[in-house]
Amino acid sequence: MRRAYPFVSAALLLAACSSTSSSSSTGTGGTHASSSTGTGAGVGTGGATPDAGADAPADAIDDVPVTPPPDGSITNPCDLPGSVQFTASGTVTVPGGAPTAPTLAFLHLPVGYCAHYYGTVGNARQLRFSPGTSDLFVASPTALTTGGNGGAGKSAILVLPDANMDGNADAPSTFLSNLPSTQGLLFAGSFFYYQDGTKIMRVPYAAGDLLPGAASEQIADLSLNGQYQDGLHWPKTLDVADDGTIYVGNGGDQGETCVQPHPFRGGIYSIDPAPGAHPAGIQVAQGLRNPIAVRCRKGNNTCFALELAKDYTAGAGGREKMLQIHQGDDWGFPCCATTGLPYTQTVTQNGMTPNCSTVATEINSFVIGDTPFGLDFEMNHWSGTFGGRAFVATHGAAGSLVGARIVAIPIDASTGLPTASTDLSGTGTPGPDMGMLDFATGWDDSTFTHGRPASLAFHPDGRLFVGNDNNGVIFWIAQIAQ
Repeated sequence: MRRAYPFVSAALLLAACSSTSSSSSTGTGGTHASSSTGTGAGVGTGGATPDAGADAPADAIDDVPVTPPPDGSITNPCDLPGSVQFTASGTVTVPGGAPTAPTLAFLHLPVGYCAHYYGTVGNARQLRFSPGTSDLFVASPTALTTGGNGGAGKSAILVLPDANMDGNADAPSTFLSNLPSTQGLLFAGSFFYYQDGTKIMRVPYAAGDLLPGAASEQIADLSLNGQYQDGLHWPKTLDVADDGTIYVGNGGDQGETCVQPHPFRGGIYSIDPAPGAHPAGIQVAQGLRNPIAVRCRKGNNTCFALELAKDYTAGAGGREKMLQIHQGDDWGFPCCATTGLPYTQTVTQNGMTPNCSTVATEINSFVIGDTPFGLDFEMNHWSGTFGGRAFVATHGAAGSLVGARIVAIPIDASTGLPTASTDLSGTGTPGPDMGMLDFATGWDDSTFTHGRPASLAFHPDGRLFVGNDNNGVIFWIAQIAQ
């Protein structure tokens, strides 16, 4: 089944795209006043009927059928009903939103941005936009893993289009089912790739497909040849570099013994999209405990992973990491916290202090427990402070949600790489943010009612979509038009 766009009137399209011609906001007290000049198309005087027929010149805009932009882009999304605008005068909600939509009043965003509820999918662990129509695909697993038990999941990959471009998801539909252990999603070439347990599968995809057009085929199985698989750290997120290389994360085990040289367990693989070419994948980088996210920055052929490092090691030099993927790198787990720094009191099997001198060095790090979960890159749709940055969703500490937020990290214009950043002080203890800025906060208000930010994905029109796996709420953030 393929998504079909409805015909809508140009007036409806304009209303969905911008409210500036039909409403005005004072920016104070949340007031929005409707205005009319009485001279525009379709607006008469003395109570004249606004729809006088297709041959009436003043009414033509109401009668010409048009098709919405095929990529799902929305102009001035912050003007849509239900948008919560963060202004210099306070928070303003555009009237007319769905009365049953979950509140986003808990959020704290920079002035000049807005947030808008989109839809709900239980245990929303990964978000991806389809090419062409930009339909939102959501991974909703049920298997137990880091950050949640998946109890509200659907064991499926769902599609949430927005055919009428009102900023709200249409009714979710199931794209693929019977997938209790699925998280990784990727559109590459003319295929949709997805995780099914230890396997990476794919189906042909054409813009607008709401169901697969053919049977799935297996591209790789990372459990082949005895390759290590952890029962808890099973998510395998994936992305494709500019050169066509597909990278996949593979989790290790918290309880691994420090052995040097350490076998390849948790790390990054690449997979060959040609079926049967490398059925077990190709080992790329090792020494990771739980590479929960893999994301590539388009335009300079760089790919990154978010690493959830060894639990309970904040006082022993441990730190979560955002790291660049390089062939042959060793990130040190379970022996080393970072370059030259063994975990305190860690010894190898023969009783020697681990040699950490060759461990790769991170340039972006987080306090253990911040739990960086989702990653994407703003590609210069936004102006000002937050334009062109890397955005990371941190899941927060289990039991308190302290640290749950979205942070923004600058990109070096000369290298295309994130600049150095951390919120550590000393050997893994919390400190002031350096090189990163809080962008969205409010989850850790001790109420435990707002979910936890888990996944990020930028829409082609610049909106940042946020998935909460704890309560399933998906919303988007946009910059208010200047």
